[in-house]
Amino acid sequence: MRLRPPLSRLRRAALAGLGATILAASSVLAGGTAGAAGTAGTSAAAAAWPNPSSSVPVSSTISVSGTYDGKLQRFYGSGSLGSGGQDEGQKPLFNLADGATLKNVVLGAPAADGVHCAGSCTLQNVWWEDVGEDAATFKGKSSSARYTVSGGGARKASDKVFQFNGAGTLTVTGFQVSDFGKLVRSCGNCSTQYKRSIVVQNTDVTAPGKQIVGINQNYGDTASLSGIRVHGDSSKKIKPCVRYEGNSSGKEPKELGSGSDGTYCKYSSSDISYN
Repeated sequence: MRLRPPLSRLRRAALAGLGATILAASSVLAGGTAGAAGTAGTSAAAAAWPNPSSSVPVSSTISVSGTYDGKLQRFYGSGSLGSGGQDEGQKPLFNLADGATLKNVVLGAPAADGVHCAGSCTLQNVWWEDVGEDAATFKGKSSSARYTVSGGGARKASDKVFQFNGAGTLTVTGFQVSDFGKLVRSCGNCSTQYKRSIVVQNTDVTAPGKQIVGINQNYGDTASLSGIRVHGDSSKKIKPCVRYEGNSSGKEPKELGSGSDGTYCKYSSSDISYN
């Protein structure tokens, strides 16, 4: 058998240098891929705001039963619905019957009183560019009512985003909110009060803002928070959960305290991150 002559010192050095170059290039590529994945993972938490190509004026409330797909058009109030203020008793742009679904809708300004749900409802990929009185109000009277807000976002809410007047459970997931007063508020002084359950998960909250959830402790309300990402609030001024003493007399409710207590406000420090 014929043996190959040993490699010269020069060739061995050249091959070693080539191997190091290949290894370094592989590391750069791997790092770049990991970095891209990391960036995608971070940005995936908050979807980009839609930019509607068409706008639809709404002069009288749109009633919805079944499913209404807005195809990401912008709907805004006109005529008697042309107010974007905080006046109580305004009519909504959309009124959803029990069991209805509203999806792929952008509410522009003015938005009047946004969306009303008479009973269980689903709001899927609904966006509020400039919240009027409230973004949505949930009004079902049954303890078995289920309201789901999935995806979408709201901004410029001087007071409340979601007003929970009725009974049952409200779940907000995959949502984003910025420049707001309260994300969810259990009605503090409605003439008829209920025990309410609120779940907020996988949601991006951007300052300025005051509260994520406000509940009535004396009526047995609960709020469960998880996967909350707070942006631009390094001093932690936004309160995750505030407990009130609600009433049915119309008086301003009394604040009892804030923070996790394991009974009414349910979350741990790991459920809320600050970026």
